[in-house]
Amino acid sequence: MQLGMIGLGRMGGNIVRRLTRKGHQCVGVDQNAAAIKALTGGHVEGSAGLAELVKKLAKPRAVWVMLPAGEITETAVTQLGELLERGDTIIDGGNAFYKDDIRRAKALKARGIHYIDCGTSGGVWGLDRGYCLMIGGDKEAVERLDPIFDTLAPGAGDIEKTPDRRGRDPRVERGYMYCGPSGSGRFVKMVHNGIEYGLMQAYAEGFNILRGAASGDVPEDHRFELNLPDIAEVWRRGSVIGSWLLDLTAMALAEDPKLARYSGFVEDSGEGRWTIQAAIEEAVPAEVLSAALYARFRSREKESFSDKLLSAMRNKFGGHVEPKAGQ
Repeated sequence: MQLGMIGLGRMGGNIVRRLTRKGHQCVGVDQNAAAIKALTGGHVEGSAGLAELVKKLAKPRAVWVMLPAGEITETAVTQLGELLERGDTIIDGGNAFYKDDIRRAKALKARGIHYIDCGTSGGVWGLDRGYCLMIGGDKEAVERLDPIFDTLAPGAGDIEKTPDRRGRDPRVERGYMYCGPSGSGRFVKMVHNGIEYGLMQAYAEGFNILRGAASGDVPEDHRFELNLPDIAEVWRRGSVIGSWLLDLTAMALAEDPKLARYSGFVEDSGEGRWTIQAAIEEAVPAEVLSAALYARFRSREKESFSDKLLSAMRNKFGGHVEPKAGQ
């Protein structure tokens, strides 16, 4: 099939590479001319802008937007809506807010243009591993573009089949899923990322406890000098807490056991916040996911006002005098 791709960065560029490896044709556009040049040739053709990209696509056209959430994606979708025609399809594979997807789908439907929200998980490893896809939108349009999604997905691989799945959608076992109407795919991906926050925080806190076993605050006969890279490695093999995140943790610790190259400043993509917002709207408790999100906020404060206030209260009620940072 033929697909237009807007955004040829780490994710978009690798999506194009994975598709063209399997014989699909792609037309790409990016603000960075070098990104276009790095991909063009063979099954990939570059374009100078959205209008030219649309002209190079055969009808019914399909254009995948792979840009950061926010104004840049909103602008691209709006411009495409003016350039495309009835029967064409826009796929947004970035980390947008699912309510924005619902709004965009309604606006584009009035023009006869399909809109698909495609939650895409796989990161920079997706080129070789494939992408887990959570898809929402018009079912007919999704079915027509099934060859695209099937190529991007990881495939069944060697993962053992779950018992009692007879009669269920086999595409799920290949790593992609039609979730339902507009917004549903992104909603599933949003919660996926919220869970990711919680899992990452659990690993981070656990390894910090292991590291702290050598602390001078622990009685000498209770101290352990533990090998964190080896612990991560042994947990990868048969442990109930094994996961791809643990695989990545083991890689990072093997490269640099003290993690000296990392600052400890942790950003959030927005989907963790949206997950908590959804939990509030549904009146569903999400203690772990909320705590993981707040921990990321905390990581950005080297010396927070709240910590200073805690120290001040300890001083006032107990006479505790604590040193300033760096003393």
